[in-house]
Amino acid sequence: MLLISFSKLEIKPYLDGEKTLDECVEKLKMTTRRYAKRQLTWFRRNENINWVYPDTCSQQELYDSVADKHVHLIVGGFPFIFVKKAQILSLNDGFLTIVLSWLLSFIFGMLPYVLWGGEFTLINAWFESVSGYTTTGSTILSDVEALPKSLVFWRSSTHYIGGLGVVVFLLLVMPDASPYRLKLTNMELSSLSKEGYRYKSSKTIAVITKVYVILTVVFFLSLWAAGMTSFDALNHAFSLAATGGFSSRNLSIGHYGSDLINVLVIFFMAISALHFGLIYAVFISRSLKPLNNTVVKYYFGSMLVMSVAIMLSLMSQGGYESWGKAAMDSTFTVVSYMTTTGFAICDNSIWPWLAGMVLIFASFQCGCSGSTTGGLKVDRILISFKALSNEVHRRLHPTAVSQVRLSGHYLPDSAVHSVMLYIVVYFIVIFLSIIGVLLCGSEIPEAVSGVIASVGSVGPGLSGVGAMDNYSLQPAMAKFIYTVDMFLGRVEIFPVLVVLSLMFKRNR
Repeated sequence: MLLISFSKLEIKPYLDGEKTLDECVEKLKMTTRRYAKRQLTWFRRNENINWVYPDTCSQQELYDSVADKHVHLIVGGFPFIFVKKAQILSLNDGFLTIVLSWLLSFIFGMLPYVLWGGEFTLINAWFESVSGYTTTGSTILSDVEALPKSLVFWRSSTHYIGGLGVVVFLLLVMPDASPYRLKLTNMELSSLSKEGYRYKSSKTIAVITKVYVILTVVFFLSLWAAGMTSFDALNHAFSLAATGGFSSRNLSIGHYGSDLINVLVIFFMAISALHFGLIYAVFISRSLKPLNNTVVKYYFGSMLVMSVAIMLSLMSQGGYESWGKAAMDSTFTVVSYMTTTGFAICDNSIWPWLAGMVLIFASFQCGCSGSTTGGLKVDRILISFKALSNEVHRRLHPTAVSQVRLSGHYLPDSAVHSVMLYIVVYFIVIFLSIIGVLLCGSEIPEAVSGVIASVGSVGPGLSGVGAMDNYSLQPAMAKFIYTVDMFLGRVEIFPVLVVLSLMFKRNR
């Protein structure tokens, strides 16, 4: 339509007798070239467009490039085959796509367990599948080593896919220029995590994937070199990268009895719970300067304080004869809970009540946004603390102008209110879930710690669902409630609430 307008505009002087036809045609050619140049400038700003230059490549190279893109388009666009070309993916449709993608993954993940049978009743298969994809790491299995290696690998693979994010994983096979890819990526990532990526949205998936794969390779090679078999090293690398917790051994990391492996796993768990954007920045800058911010300092600082508190509690109880053993067990367990990985080297169910309370707080707080961890995230905890301090300051100084500041940046009131609202909704979900699990017949320690661990994607709770126990003895309905909590915690609640509200509106 624009070219037609150009044509009318340039030909008009000829029709009016003001210019010759050749002059008007030349003018038309010039304006068309200018318009084409502006178009090229506009399109070159889009990094998702793949440019092919026929004059600079062979016929075979040209064919391969075009064919690859068409295959990519066919495979990636299959989920949207029934969506009209001109239709724009709305916010509601995006949330619906996310929720359905996760649910279909859970159902598909059940199939190998159901086919194997044994302990995997329908509810147990559902529990194991949801726990895997949400990277929670809770299990109903009492003897993992009795499973065939293929099923153990499948179990770890669900962690790996879920850690990357089912939707983000789906988007990896979608065409780069697809508008759905960008929108769904932005919806899959929490608002807090997106703030930490100092890149264009089009590069976010690439950053996440690169960091994820590199960490996995490093973890695998390190654990293999430390003494694990290649199979065990691969399965534990999957769990570490995804902060999942599924182990190929009944005693988890405690099976190996190696201080070297314990230290490596502690370090890897702590790294995996950092914002992937920060890890990427450290990698490309070859400097630790990107980690010099308030969130990271609080993350490691709180981890240290909790580890020391549990160590002192263990030594005061008299159950440990060595400070070194107490330090190792306390540090490993705190890092495992706080990063929502869920690995274990000792039985924490016999620890004193103070240690249990510290682990409960670690299960609430968890790691950094932009990672595969669950829970409230240290970012939200910090913002809530600063918001409380800011509110107290306002009450003391009514005329003062104050604003919440995090890592040198002022946060708008809307962002702070969103964080506080999420925390409120988070605790409401926990409260209602605890009531539901108690009504199913579970004991109070298992119900409270199990719900908190499920919503936070931590995995092990306390008492009968502790690090060396499992969820097999929990009532069937309680297991289902736990899986709902896992799902809500993984997608951060609001997408599910949006979909539910849409369903209620349609039913009216």
